[in-house]
Amino acid sequence: MDDKFIVSARKYRPQNFSTVVGQAHITTTLKNAIRNNQLAHAFLFCGPRGVGKTTCARILAKTINCENQTADGEACNTCNSCVSFDAGTSMNIHELDAASNNSVDDIRSLVEQVRFAPQAGKYKVYIVDEVHMLSSSAFNAFLKTLEEPPPYAIFILATTEKHKILPTILSRCQIFDFKRITNNDTIEHLQEICDKEKIKAEKAALHVIAQKSEGCMRDALSILDKIVSFSNGKLNYSNTLEHLNILDEDYYFKLLDCMMQQQLSDAMLLYDEINRKGFEGDTLLEGYSEFVRNLLVSKDAKAAILLEVADDFKQKYLQASQQIATGWLIAALNLLNEAEINYKQARNKRLHVELTIIKLCYLLQAVEMVNNEGTVSKKKIVETSKPVAFRSIQPIRVKEQEAEIKPEPVNKKTDEAKLIVEEPEPKKIVKPAEVVNTETKKPLGSLAAIRNKVSAQNKANGSEVKEITDEELRLCWESFIEKLAAKKNHSAVTNFKMAELRIIDNNSIEIITGNNIQQKFIEQERAELVNCLQQHFSNRQLTYSVIIVENENSNIVTEKPLSSREQYLKIVEEYPLVKELKDRLRLELDY
Repeated sequence: MDDKFIVSARKYRPQNFSTVVGQAHITTTLKNAIRNNQLAHAFLFCGPRGVGKTTCARILAKTINCENQTADGEACNTCNSCVSFDAGTSMNIHELDAASNNSVDDIRSLVEQVRFAPQAGKYKVYIVDEVHMLSSSAFNAFLKTLEEPPPYAIFILATTEKHKILPTILSRCQIFDFKRITNNDTIEHLQEICDKEKIKAEKAALHVIAQKSEGCMRDALSILDKIVSFSNGKLNYSNTLEHLNILDEDYYFKLLDCMMQQQLSDAMLLYDEINRKGFEGDTLLEGYSEFVRNLLVSKDAKAAILLEVADDFKQKYLQASQQIATGWLIAALNLLNEAEINYKQARNKRLHVELTIIKLCYLLQAVEMVNNEGTVSKKKIVETSKPVAFRSIQPIRVKEQEAEIKPEPVNKKTDEAKLIVEEPEPKKIVKPAEVVNTETKKPLGSLAAIRNKVSAQNKANGSEVKEITDEELRLCWESFIEKLAAKKNHSAVTNFKMAELRIIDNNSIEIITGNNIQQKFIEQERAELVNCLQQHFSNRQLTYSVIIVENENSNIVTEKPLSSREQYLKIVEEYPLVKELKDRLRLELDY
């Protein structure tokens, strides 16, 4: 090994288009453009971090200045131009970091350099990295040169955030979109490096690194360097999980078994073990969500290609997925997604995760699968509830003339109730003398008969209906006001004292108020007032109505007080000399 350590991301940076990993659609296009001499004057490389944007820009710069290009458009790496480029001494390539050189002056100095032709080679290549960091004024200073550069100048702009670049810049460039590197490509590249460095690496460990890097080759190589140093050159599955703080998938399979068998205590103990190992609750929720997603994907052979797990676990996923209902997996994903969203807001985060585990353990009792004409769906299990058994009602007609109603026989089996529907009473004036003595009759067929019975009972009890007079009504009214005063309802007392009373007949009176507010205060006490009136006059039929009669004096408009300015104008109108005094003394009045 060399005395000076170089990280793998730099040491194994691709030097030709053929060695670029996972971007074949871009490298092929660039090689064809070089071979056919159809190069654009400005390129824009977009894509996530660590996928090869700057690397491809450098390879393109080296290849177009190569003196002995290969037949398929690659650099020879042996000519003077390639050797000086690899050594970093080439004068035909200029790199600018726009993150730290984003002012107008930096771009103007770059534009001034463009005027000078290359001393050796065909092209001068200007690579502007992180171009989205340029200010708006710097972009505008760059527009004209980017649109019509000299024939020997080529600009390559690289960015991770394409949406921040002005449309005027985008329209002047040939855009190439870099994609994330797949897990398989990352694993193969890592395996090649391990073979060159004589590192013993398990395939499962490389797969974990590829998943953790999320399509970024630079991150994958950095992780590889760290774990090699951590494990002394032996890369296995367990130390990779330990170093990356990733939860082993075996824990997820154990949790799944506990939930399928509804063993809550075992699941809680397993979570406690995970927690003691230093894993946060959101790590478990996120990892278990991905685990359930993988199980759902494994249900169908067509979708099994979406299963991004190590080969050692694929068969285990496929077997487990066949034993679990699809409805359970969908419901579990919903629960886990909701728990992840609410995790940050939870104060007791451990309890929040435990509640999610409890729900998942008893999820089988909450849903069941139903097969409806070949389609499987899930529905909630609810307790079977019986409808209330209402009795059927049969109407019977009763004639008014019949003084006594003979009850019809009741069906003992159904115990059905009977609804009595009275026929409309014939329009007939009944004199008091013609009223039958209702004490001997059991059922009463009309409202008049009921009233007669009540009056007869009142007479028997000695409480004969009192005649309503002005004096008696005033006494009753004042006694009710005293009750209100005892309750300390002073607002109601005031409005009741202002009201006027008028007798309509022996069963009804009118209360006259002056406005809506007074009416509302009286209506609020309706129940107690009616009860007081009926008891005082021994008349259960006595009622009242409230009417509003506005007072003529209420419409008199009171004079509005004058403002300071209006008072001044009125004084000036009567005494003009006041205004003259103000003008002579140059007074400013604050109205």
